[in-house]
Amino acid sequence: MGDTDEVHSTSLQAPMFGPTTQAIHADDSLHVVQDVAPPMHVSTTFRYANDPEKLIPAAGAETANPEAHVYSRITAPNATRLEQLLSSLVHAPCLTYSSGLAALHAVYVLLHPKHVSIGGGYHGSHGVLGLHQRLSGTKVLPLDCVASDIQAGDVIHLETPLNPTGEAYNIKEFAEKAHSRGAVLLVDATFGPPGLQDPFEWGADIVMHSGTKYIGGHSDMLCGILATRNKTWLAGLKEDRELLGSVMGSMEGWLGVRSVRTLDLRIKRQSESAGKVVHWLKTCKNTDNEDKEAELIKSVVHSIKHASLQHEDLHWLKKQMPNGFGPVFAIWMEEKWMARRLPSHLSLFHHATSLGGVEGLIEWRSMSDSTVDPRLVRVSVGIEDFEDLKADFINGFRALAKEGDASHAP
Repeated sequence: MGDTDEVHSTSLQAPMFGPTTQAIHADDSLHVVQDVAPPMHVSTTFRYANDPEKLIPAAGAETANPEAHVYSRITAPNATRLEQLLSSLVHAPCLTYSSGLAALHAVYVLLHPKHVSIGGGYHGSHGVLGLHQRLSGTKVLPLDCVASDIQAGDVIHLETPLNPTGEAYNIKEFAEKAHSRGAVLLVDATFGPPGLQDPFEWGADIVMHSGTKYIGGHSDMLCGILATRNKTWLAGLKEDRELLGSVMGSMEGWLGVRSVRTLDLRIKRQSESAGKVVHWLKTCKNTDNEDKEAELIKSVVHSIKHASLQHEDLHWLKKQMPNGFGPVFAIWMEEKWMARRLPSHLSLFHHATSLGGVEGLIEWRSMSDSTVDPRLVRVSVGIEDFEDLKADFINGFRALAKEGDASHAP
């Protein structure tokens, strides 16, 4: 992809502000009323210009003002505002969709790859790929396939950090692999949103997010996001979205703007707290001291996974994720029944699927993904205080230990 094919976000480029400032002001050019908080627009259709000389027929639509909305299946004020904010944070033009899976579907419709190289990760992404296999005969390759298996126009689908474990992959390594074969690197960066990593810096061609998660951040909106610097792909995605009808609703667009304002603050706090919880659990698992807290954790926790524990990878991981390693981690309990019952013994973590909200969420992952080890629980840390989260886990582990003692009583 040559430089002439690339387009970069122009929001707040001169001077370049920090990410929190951009999240507040990158949409200033769209202010058309005096409200400090942007209003919600619910109209599905918009009046054409009153001046006949300013009417631009559909055949000349490429010369139309992109802010002159016509019909909400094409563009609408709230989603457009959200896209402008996101473009400044993701460092590439963004399009929003009705969900993360709708965004992924759009990528496969656009690129129509013969092969997709993909590893584990979110089962919904594999479901979307399965639809395309059924419709187009797309072949699936493992993520660790040799480069020679990949052809020009194929896609490497890299999810990093990974669902449900929070482990990270080296984006640069997979970018080099893809580009050596003329293939496309698609990075699902849902678990590493702006503020934690920039996949474009390491060679990604397309970046997707389930904005439902950390970008939304309040467990109250569905959203998908695609970003690319390729002008041809961007135009194709816009045209396809209009026909697929997979646009965000106005309410969701308005909620998204509200959410992005605080994204940088939230995601760094959540990632920092997750790192502390993981470090505490791992330290207790590894200690030889006869400490009651450590002995309790050893009795119920089998293992923990998180990007921060990839010590052999820190030489590249600290560069790829300089501000934290993400708020999601996985715990393998000693027994299946422990994984099933732990969430019910916690007070600060809601037992629910999805993740990314300001509140802590925990899920016995077997509830929504039949492919995982039934001993696994996925944890998404919120913005609660670390010491409170730690105390909540201790209380939960104690309750499990008591249940275990009772079940073995004579």
